[in-house]
Amino acid sequence: MGMEQTHSKIDMLHGSIWNKLPRYALPVAATAILEQLFNASDIAIVGNFSSGDKTVAVAAVGANSSIIGLILNLFIGIALGANVVIANAIGRKDSETVQKAVHTAIVMALLGGIAVAILGECIAKQVMELLNVPDEVFPEALLYLRIYLLGMPVIFLYFEAAIFRSIGDTKVPLQALLISGVLNVIMNLFFVIVLHMTVNGVAIATVLSNVVSSLILLQKLMKTETCVHVNWKQLKIDRTVFIRMIQIGLPAGIQGAVFAAANIVIQSAINSLGTIVIAASSAAFNIEIIAYYVLNSFSQACTTFVGQNYGAGNMKRCKRTLLLCLIEDAIASAIAIGLILLTGKYLLAIFNHNPEVIQIGYTRLVIIFSAYTFSMLYEVLSGYLRGFGISLVPAILTTIGVCGTRIAWIYTVFQNSRTFATIMFVYPVSLAITAVLIGVATLCYRPSYRKELQKQNV
Repeated sequence: MGMEQTHSKIDMLHGSIWNKLPRYALPVAATAILEQLFNASDIAIVGNFSSGDKTVAVAAVGANSSIIGLILNLFIGIALGANVVIANAIGRKDSETVQKAVHTAIVMALLGGIAVAILGECIAKQVMELLNVPDEVFPEALLYLRIYLLGMPVIFLYFEAAIFRSIGDTKVPLQALLISGVLNVIMNLFFVIVLHMTVNGVAIATVLSNVVSSLILLQKLMKTETCVHVNWKQLKIDRTVFIRMIQIGLPAGIQGAVFAAANIVIQSAINSLGTIVIAASSAAFNIEIIAYYVLNSFSQACTTFVGQNYGAGNMKRCKRTLLLCLIEDAIASAIAIGLILLTGKYLLAIFNHNPEVIQIGYTRLVIIFSAYTFSMLYEVLSGYLRGFGISLVPAILTTIGVCGTRIAWIYTVFQNSRTFATIMFVYPVSLAITAVLIGVATLCYRPSYRKELQKQNV
């Protein structure tokens, strides 16, 4: 399994960078959008075909989005730790570490998924009670969460996607999700229309489709001829590699989880405004997140490109990657936001025809998108620092900027003006503060400059 074979994928170490970044980022965005369509199809199908109260069914699935986001963000962050460790090792041409990292990542994912499933089932009811879910929505929302939690061990095999991305292959995870995404929609329709199930049907469909995508990726890893080949007999945790992955991945995961935790406080405030507002916010979230995934994909590209080039000791390419990511991310995000604002009201109507739901949902889209310039700066700069293995500082600053601001806002500003718009304005405020904090941290660290100085002094 020689290192040279990885070059059949995107070669991050040689040649121009500008045209390779979108080749890496856009399939990552498309994969995340497909994942989101799992949840969106759940909401759209129960909202249109459920045999019970359709608005309650939509609110039940939507009420879970923040708690599911919390769990997934934590483990997607940890998966990013695996991505950085493997990318650094590829840059150094250290195939032994690559192999250890790949096998460690898969075992970590399975054990983590089992642990979260067990813990989650024990505290699911208490979590739902904390979220202020209205009484008529509570039983359905709890049922959806309990079924979803059962699928955690396979859902956490998202680590497999991080392994492919570390060698510059973003198309295989996309293909796997395309297959399971189509399957998910077909099963949703079958369970809800034919078997007359409600939120339990869409939850089961989501879990089963995740099983399919995880198994496809595992089979590909076992068949690949590249340095990330998986062998059953080597599946064990390597202590040194595990510690390094956790050092980078855990702060990144906490950073994502902090976002989601703050959003749970926001969701709780939204839930206090009634079922129509919950349904509107949930529908808008499923649309706005598409633009966010385009924005975030360049942050992931930045991490992997910088990770490999840092491993290879090429600091000029690291700096160039940062600059190009900022420019290309701004262009791609502007196109995505423009398209969504033009079609927003039609898209919202797919989820719910109620004119009030559409109006409130569109208000959310406009306010959230006003925050995206700050969001882009914050995401790309965080991704850049993570490529060098600097993960703890962005996580701490995010906790202060995002979590601190949002929780303080809900308990002060919102209490004085209990409207949906008041809740939404916390997004631009908190992201602007966080972007400034991360920007200052990047200027203080200047990792490329420091590494160049170290090389000259050796």
